[in-house]
Amino acid sequence: MSAVKELLKTHLRNSELDEFLAKELKEAGYGGCEILRTPLGPRITIYVLRPGLVIGMRGVGIKSLTEKIATKFKIQNPQISVLEIEIPELNPHIMANRITKLIAKGIAFRRAAIWGLNSIMKAGALGAEIIVSGKLRSDRAHYEKFRAGIIPKSGFPANTVTTEGKSDLLLKLGMYGVKVKIAKKEAMVPEFKFKEAPEVVKVEGSEGEGTKEARGEGTPS
Repeated sequence: MSAVKELLKTHLRNSELDEFLAKELKEAGYGGCEILRTPLGPRITIYVLRPGLVIGMRGVGIKSLTEKIATKFKIQNPQISVLEIEIPELNPHIMANRITKLIAKGIAFRRAAIWGLNSIMKAGALGAEIIVSGKLRSDRAHYEKFRAGIIPKSGFPANTVTTEGKSDLLLKLGMYGVKVKIAKKEAMVPEFKFKEAPEVVKVEGSEGEGTKEARGEGTPS
C-alpha cells in the first residue's frame, strides 16, 4: 500500500472513531479526541466533561471501551486516557451539543445561537462563529451565521488557533445542523519583534590611521 493510501485510510479511520466516540460518550459530554501513533500502539486521548462516567467503577468502563475500539476498528493495543475539559465553553463540540439541546427543547434557534456565542466570548475566546442550517423558517433549507470577535479563515493561524465542532438534530421540519468554530487566544503565535541593532560609533583617527568603528554604548577610550 502506498503512503498516500495509507494516510487516507488513517484519516478515514480517525473520523469514524471520532463519530463512534461522540455517540458512545454522549452522556459523558464528549468534547473530541486526539490520536497519536506510538511504537507501543495508538495513544487515544479523550476529552469529556464527566470522566467518571467513561472510566466507570474500578475501571470497568474504560476496559469495555478499549475492547470495543480494538474490535470495531482493528486497532492493536490501543492506549486510552481520559481527561476532563476545564472550560467547556471553549470546546466547540460541547457548545454545538448544548445549542442543539436548546433547539430540541423548543427554544428559537437564533436565541440559542446568540446564547452560545455570548457564552464562548465571555469565557475568553478570541472569536467564535456559529452556523445553524436546515429548514429554519420555511420549507426551503438555508443557513444563518452568527459571528463575534476574530476567526482566522486561512493559513497557519486557521489550522492552529481555530477548532471546529458539529452536531445534528432531527425535528419535525427536518434535519438541523449546528457548526461551531472557536478561536483561542492562547493558541495565537505572539508577534515577533525586531532586535535593536547595536549602536555604531565612528572614530576618526589621525592621518594614516584611517577610520575605525566601535560597537556598543558609551564613549570609546
